[in-house]
Amino acid sequence: MSGARERLLGRVADSGYAAGWRAVRMLPEPAARTLFDRAGDWAAGREGAGVRRLRANLRVVTGGTLPEAELDDLTRRAMRSYARYWQEAFRLPTLGLDRIVAGTTVPGIEYLEEARAAGRGVILALPHSGNWDAAGVWFINWLGGPFMTVAERLRPESLYRRFLEYRETLGMRVVPLTGGDRPSSEVLRDWLADGGSACLLVDRNLGAGGVPVRFFGREARMPGGAALLAAETGAALHPVVCRFTERGWHLQVHPEVPLTAADDPRDAVPTAMQAVADAFTTSIAERPEDWHMLGRIWADVPADAPRTPQRSRG
Repeated sequence: MSGARERLLGRVADSGYAAGWRAVRMLPEPAARTLFDRAGDWAAGREGAGVRRLRANLRVVTGGTLPEAELDDLTRRAMRSYARYWQEAFRLPTLGLDRIVAGTTVPGIEYLEEARAAGRGVILALPHSGNWDAAGVWFINWLGGPFMTVAERLRPESLYRRFLEYRETLGMRVVPLTGGDRPSSEVLRDWLADGGSACLLVDRNLGAGGVPVRFFGREARMPGGAALLAAETGAALHPVVCRFTERGWHLQVHPEVPLTAADDPRDAVPTAMQAVADAFTTSIAERPEDWHMLGRIWADVPADAPRTPQRSRG
C-alpha cells in the first residue's frame, strides 16, 4: 500500500471513530445498548476472522464439551459483550464517576487495602475481560490519584492520540508500548519504585518471547513484565478479572501473587506468571462470554474455518 493511500485510509478511520464517539454519546443509553447488541449479533453472524478466532478460543475455555449450537450461542453472547465494551468506552466520560463507583462490586478489595496500608505500590494484572476502562476509573477513585498503564501504538498516529487523550481525561497515565522517549518498562519501574500503581493487560503476548504458562490446560505465552516489575520494585502483584453485571461491573481481585526471593528478579517471573494464568483461568471460566479475546492465544489452536451460512441469529 502506498504511503499516501495509507495516510488517507488512516484519516478516514480516525474520522469514523471520532464521528462514532460523538454520535453514541448523544444517544439515550437504552438506545445505545440496543444498537450495540444488534451490532454484536451482526458481527457474530458474519463470522469474520476475529469471530472465528474467538469461537476457537471459547471452545478451549469450555473444555471442548459444548455442543456446536451452544458454542455458537456463547460466541454470540461474547460478541454482544465486546460490543457493550465499545458502547461504554464511547460513553464512559458521560457516565460519571458516581455511577461507575456505585455500580461496581469488588470482592477481594481487602487484598488491595492490605498492600496500600503497607505503603506499597499495586500492580493489577488483567485479561481483556469486561470493561477494563471502567475498572480503571474505579481504581483511580480508590487510589485517590492516577495509575500508569501501557497502550499498544495504533495506526494511524492520530487514532492512537485520540485513545491516549481519552484515557488521560479519565485520569490514567499512559505510556506507549513502543516508540516512546524511553522504554515503557523503565518508565513503569520508576513510577512503581516511587510508590505508584499500575494496570497491565497480560493475557496476550504481543512481542517476541513471553513467558510460557499453562492456560486452560494448554501452553500459552504471557508477557512477564508485570511480574518482573513487582519483583524489582516490591509492588504487590494482583490478578484482577473484570466482567459485566446487568447494569454495572464486577471486579474480582485475587490474592497477591507471591514472588520468591532470588538474586536475579527474572528468576521469580515464570512461577508468578503461572499463578496469574491460574487466577485468570478460574475467573474467566465463571463467565467466558466476557473474555474478549479475538486474537491467537494458543499456538496449537487455529481459528475455526469459515462456514457456509446455515442458520439465522436473533
